Amino acid sequence: MTQRDDNSIENKLTSIKYNCSKNTHLRVNQEMCRNCQKRPCCYICPAKVYSWDDTQSKLNVEYENCLECGACKVVCPFKSIDWEYPNASCGVILKNS
Repeated sequence: MTQRDDNSIENKLTSIKYNCSKNTHLRVNQEMCRNCQKRPCCYICPAKVYSWDDTQSKLNVEYENCLECGACKVVCPFKSIDWEYPNASCGVILKNS
């Protein structure tokens, strides 16, 4: 039997509550993303919001999973991520009500 790691990032992410917006608060410049070879946004994001699709030469953005940490915007070498806070009452719910 494998012991479960209650402190793993994957386990902690399942406990976060979201109020998803119908509109994205993350926009990327796909042309700039095609020129990026290291794609640090795909590795820095703890919620795995970004993934590269080789078949379509496109950066996929699952904004619904965003933890609003802003690390993606900071690490992008081309400054191609336009990051804003989600609309009011949307996004991560940080405290219990």
